[in-house]
Amino acid sequence: MEGFEEADYRALDEFRRQIRRFLRFSEDKAKEHGLEAQQHQLLLTIKALPEGSKATIGEVANRLLIRHHSAVELADRLEHRGAIRRTHSDEDRREVILELTAEGDQLLARLSHAHRSELETSGPALAKSLLSVIRKQKRIRHGKGVLLEN
Repeated sequence: MEGFEEADYRALDEFRRQIRRFLRFSEDKAKEHGLEAQQHQLLLTIKALPEGSKATIGEVANRLLIRHHSAVELADRLEHRGAIRRTHSDEDRREVILELTAEGDQLLARLSHAHRSELETSGPALAKSLLSVIRKQKRIRHGKGVLLEN
């Protein structure tokens, strides 16, 4: 592809490697705490939903980019473990809301502290690799001309 140089490929590969490195850390840390990576992500999603959002199966499935039935299975396993509970919405009793239990909240806090510590270490390399990719994208092709941002 015109305009894509070897350095651009290297920058993209390094960014992919840094992301994958962090994701591997996250997967391993979840496993150390007896969770699957997606179970950890579901706990985080419930805790971090924007104000006014409800932690329904549909909402967490959407945010985790998984199918509804997969979110149900994750919620079932976390509920069995005692990390979440299902409650009914006050507005619509048919609507089921997922909530963290005290155990789930403590588990998420331990994992979140570990992730923050890891990002303090690996974050600069991740940020540097992202900036390298972004800088390469400052040239934007528009028709036959090349426009520069900034």
